[in-house]
Amino acid sequence: MVATNSVDVAASAAFRAADGTAWIEAGSGEPLVLVHGVGMNRAVWAPQIVYFAERGWRVIAYDMLGHGDSPLPPEQTGLADLRRQLGALLDELGIERAHLAGHSMGSLVAIDFALHAPERVIDVVALNAVYERSPAQRSAVQDRARRLAEGNGEATLEETLDRWFGPEQRARQPECIAAVRQLLDAVDAAGYARVYGCFACADDAFSGRLPELAVPALFMTGQHDPNSTPEMSSRMAAESPLGEFAVVPDARHMMAYVEPDSVNPLIERFLRQAMGDQGADAEFQSS
Repeated sequence: MVATNSVDVAASAAFRAADGTAWIEAGSGEPLVLVHGVGMNRAVWAPQIVYFAERGWRVIAYDMLGHGDSPLPPEQTGLADLRRQLGALLDELGIERAHLAGHSMGSLVAIDFALHAPERVIDVVALNAVYERSPAQRSAVQDRARRLAEGNGEATLEETLDRWFGPEQRARQPECIAAVRQLLDAVDAAGYARVYGCFACADDAFSGRLPELAVPALFMTGQHDPNSTPEMSSRMAAESPLGEFAVVPDARHMMAYVEPDSVNPLIERFLRQAMGDQGADAEFQSS
């Protein structure tokens, strides 16, 4: 279940970086930077901020360009724009090396940053990442991108919630669905459309490049995520020299938000293992 004090975290006033990026911080210790997915903002990481800040991590969550309180990206947004935003924030905060965790689009930003600046990344956690979509998946996501670009975001909202949660989870956890709906309702329409356009084309960005990923990387998704499938995460882990793969049973796309009790310990175990913590369990079981 979502942490009870998530509301307080979500309501925290943001700091502003020189480029306008909005970010929040909690805790102290090893820096863990969280990169949200398209349509969301820093508040969606509330369960992780609470958990990791209480367990000795310096947790930083920021709003991607076009989301939350951060400025709009260029009209033709590319991964490079989002990668530069992350690098600029690390510079401003004086962080030489960080642990990165991203969700969906955010996982692609984290991986892209690690490929371009491995000296600044300790490890990467890629939650619900997409990789080399099938023709049918690619056609569907590009159709959604087109409708968003045309200003039809409202028409995609219900199908987005269905895709992210599924009917059973929507019936079982209505308060979580309401919170995510609120985040989607609040997103800037132009920013959402621009970044989603990038997301729709970014699944091939790492084709043939993952063997160059020089840092430990955990690729984890939900068993029933229809778009960020276990098969995608498994292939990404297999192609990465230091890749690990994990599946959260019975989970879907928003697993980090609605099932943090299952997700957070797996993330922390991986991070501590990557740092050489001999007490960390090195086994990641898929199911």
